[in-house]
Amino acid sequence: MTAVRGTAVEVPTQDGVADAYLAHPDDTARHPAVLLYMDLFGIRPHLRGMADRLAGAGYTVLVPNVFYRDGAAPLVELPEFIEAGTRPDIFEKLMPIARALTPELAMRDAGSYLDWLAACPRATDGPVGITGYCMGAVLALRTAGTYPERVAAAAGFHGGNLATEAPDSPHRVADRVTAELYFGHADQDQSLPPEQIRRLEAALDQAGVRHRAEVYTGAHHGYTQADTSAYDAKAAERHWTALLDLFGRAL
Repeated sequence: MTAVRGTAVEVPTQDGVADAYLAHPDDTARHPAVLLYMDLFGIRPHLRGMADRLAGAGYTVLVPNVFYRDGAAPLVELPEFIEAGTRPDIFEKLMPIARALTPELAMRDAGSYLDWLAACPRATDGPVGITGYCMGAVLALRTAGTYPERVAAAAGFHGGNLATEAPDSPHRVADRVTAELYFGHADQDQSLPPEQIRRLEAALDQAGVRHRAEVYTGAHHGYTQADTSAYDAKAAERHWTALLDLFGRAL
């Protein structure tokens, strides 16, 4: 792991300015770019720490506040450790904001995030890597399908509702994906039941997408997030191994 520098940055979009966190090795070189999509709880110390860890492995990492239309992060006050009992109140405040971020708005923003990384003096030229958590896994898949020429690899961890029966379900972009994909599903995740995992797998297979999907036995939704009660240290480390392997191969 190399020394890392993290800074707050602003990313212009078509609808305003997104506050974001940028982490990169503390040197003057350019490094492969990674777009890290947040979970519902948003940018906070733990998520910045995840970006720092990625940066320490040799990447320039941008973490945008995808809820910027509703204010700068954090949008709600979060405890240092998010227990199961505190989740309902937080969800009640954040879910309406998440629902308002339509696929159209999210992908319009994704173009701005990719443009910003393309112009970033800390990032190398060429396609980027993406990793997303919870709702961020949905954004990662959609971005890979919406901007195929700009994404070399994308990963999603404990993502929910990836392959529903809705006309705009995320898995329906599979036929436009050219990136290599990885998914780390949680087998205790009610937001991604087995039938959705099978539907996603079938769509990716039919489209000929290079991918690997693994089900992490015993893991719950949010298993990578160490500041929550869903955290699973073993599963989280497995996620890091898979993610760095993917990026090391594709970027």
